[in-house]
Amino acid sequence: MVVLRVLAWIFLIVATVAFISDLTRSSTTGGMVVTSTLIHWKTFAPQSLAAFTSFVQRTLHPLVWDPVLVRLLILPAWVAIGALGLTCAVLGRKKRRVNIFAN
Repeated sequence: MVVLRVLAWIFLIVATVAFISDLTRSSTTGGMVVTSTLIHWKTFAPQSLAAFTSFVQRTLHPLVWDPVLVRLLILPAWVAIGALGLTCAVLGRKKRRVNIFAN
């Protein structure tokens, strides 16, 4: 549970940084600039993207990569990473203890 909460914070911080990055580039260019997760991945770690692509195509099916995962990776980085962070936060939340008192 603690690991999921830590991952949630990390993902949400990275999503915030990606959002601020898009905002600052949008303000300097005058138009809306949105950077996808795929572009960030190609920029920062192209070898891991190629390895992941070949792994998915070899292990699962080539159609899982192209129509499914590519469409998810085309989402803006702050949306995709933020959704991943929120998912980790919901899965790692502390469960409330409910006390039921019967008379």
